[in-house]
Amino acid sequence: MDDNTIKFKITDDSNDEMKQMLTSIYYSLSEKGYNPINQIVGYLLSEDPTYITNHNNARSLICKIDRDELLQELVRHYLFD
Repeated sequence: MDDNTIKFKITDDSNDEMKQMLTSIYYSLSEKGYNPINQIVGYLLSEDPTYITNHNNARSLICKIDRDELLQELVRHYLFD
């Protein structure tokens, strides 16, 4: 039997960089008067970068984050932290 399961492995450095970028995006959305959680969730569900403001280059930053890695990390933190 062939095991085609995809396994994800995220390094701590990648996590730190992703957290810094997401924090910056959060504050950029807040500065523009948006609800940052709703906007980030909208982006994650739709993959539509227009949920994220261009302010402080936030839209460009969100596009650099791998959505699969981010979702995996969010679920891990929700369950175990």
